[in-house]
Amino acid sequence: MDTRFPFEPQDPAEAGFNPHLLQEAVTFAEAQDSPFPRDLLRHLESGHFEAPPDNEVLGNTAPRGAPNGLILRRGRLVTRWGDTRQVDMTFSVAKSYLALLAGLALGDGLIGSLDDRISDTVSDPAFAGSRNGQITWRMLLEQTSEWEGTLFGKADRIDRGRDLKREGGSTKRMDRPLQAPGTYWEYNDIRVNALSLALLHRFRRPLPEVFAERIAGPVGGSADGRWEGYRTSFVEIDGRQIQSVSGGGHWGGGVFTHAEDQARIGQLMLQDGTWNGQRVLPEGWVTACTTPCRLNADYGLLWWLNGQGRYPAASRESFFAQGAGGNVIWIDPRNELVGVFRWLNPAALPATLEKVTAALAAG
Repeated sequence: MDTRFPFEPQDPAEAGFNPHLLQEAVTFAEAQDSPFPRDLLRHLESGHFEAPPDNEVLGNTAPRGAPNGLILRRGRLVTRWGDTRQVDMTFSVAKSYLALLAGLALGDGLIGSLDDRISDTVSDPAFAGSRNGQITWRMLLEQTSEWEGTLFGKADRIDRGRDLKREGGSTKRMDRPLQAPGTYWEYNDIRVNALSLALLHRFRRPLPEVFAERIAGPVGGSADGRWEGYRTSFVEIDGRQIQSVSGGGHWGGGVFTHAEDQARIGQLMLQDGTWNGQRVLPEGWVTACTTPCRLNADYGLLWWLNGQGRYPAASRESFFAQGAGGNVIWIDPRNELVGVFRWLNPAALPATLEKVTAALAAG
């Protein structure tokens, strides 16, 4: 057994799957390559998300690998395909990682309550004024803040009216009038970056260090990946310059990691934030992350939910970390499953979930 991989393998039939149907699901997934080209820098610079000059890339990128992934059941490896140690950009999977750090901040008392105003404990121009000064931690975590401004060279208006199905810029409605904080749901990367900045002010140390020490380390994560921000996102904290990391790779940066380390995060969530009998995330935080937002039942605290049947064949208890280009961590508590899909064509995700679920049902 590969000692770097923490999940003991098991025969698919032993895990309750129909082996033939599971292999069909794997073959299908491996063949559904992402529409994102291998040269991700060129893709971002082409204006995929928005037209010039708003598409300027401010952080590092990396060429992507081929489709890969794995399936766990009850914490044991059932199957994997492709190179599951290919370190790649993850795009908005990083948002769900930020949610885990917010849970640590809450558990540490750095955040008193999710409904506290950020401006009460964070002294930064990003959270000053009659609008932004009202914004709470919950609003940023639920994407209901309506935060307004320019952060690290990117204005929030760039990402207003985003079409999540298309993930392209031409349909954005950048002139959309803002609503009161907490009254409108919108997926907006600049506002997630504002959350990252706020957490940096509370931890007062680089967020990747906190994540490595408090989350990745306890779950046996490797040192293969990294989490970066922009060349413009350095801020002074206690006399030193620290890079505020981004919540995605929209303009470069974000979490660069592989499927095996993502599986660890998925399993941690499946186990309600515990690992080997030790609590890693505060008690109740996984439940908080997976409780539907009042303004969008498909969304919790930076985690996507399936309670309304976004993916009809998957259990309604399923929840997801999802990033552009087909990067997904799937957690299915009902069936004790964790699935990681890298560079799976998003159009093929519903069918892939259906095939895996059917393979289990037929086992």
